[in-house]
Amino acid sequence: MFEVLTGSGLAVAAGLNAYIPLLILGLAGRVFDFVELPAVWAWLENPWVIAVLGVLLVLEVIADKVPVVDSVNDWIQTIVRPAAGGIAFGTGSASETAVVTDPASFFTSDAWVPVVIGIILAFGTHATKMAARPVLNAATAGAAAPVVSAAEDISSVLLSLMALIVPVIGTLALIGLIAWLVMRVRRARRTTKRPA
Repeated sequence: MFEVLTGSGLAVAAGLNAYIPLLILGLAGRVFDFVELPAVWAWLENPWVIAVLGVLLVLEVIADKVPVVDSVNDWIQTIVRPAAGGIAFGTGSASETAVVTDPASFFTSDAWVPVVIGIILAFGTHATKMAARPVLNAATAGAAAPVVSAAEDISSVLLSLMALIVPVIGTLALIGLIAWLVMRVRRARRTTKRPA
């Protein structure tokens, strides 16, 4: 049960920022004894992979703070974030995902299920973020972009850490994050609908 909560928290965090949970998984697997990545996901611990994820994270953090650029970035991330969510869920749930040397056996086994669950969770979070951003930017003339982006980055870090350390608290934080996002979008929509 905790593995599913861990995987879910990491996948949702990837929907906010694709690189944070993967970087945290790679660093945690490399540094801490209590995190042991499954063999097929051990490549996340490779120093080169960690370095590339770090560079991509810096680029993502900068792009996501600039109005309009953040929306373009969200379109680009429509593929990246769900893919990262699939990897994060597959890794975090400690599922033994088969190495895809024979695609037919990959789909006849249940090895693909955790990856698909992670993709769905990350895509749901990403789609919500992608829909909310333009509304928030329009309602605040772009002033919300850096603030909301910073909140999303912090949330992604906290969700990732809590998913690894205390999955139940991570799940509660996830529910709180979803409620906060829904309230922000509703408030922004009410603000933009008011007559001038």
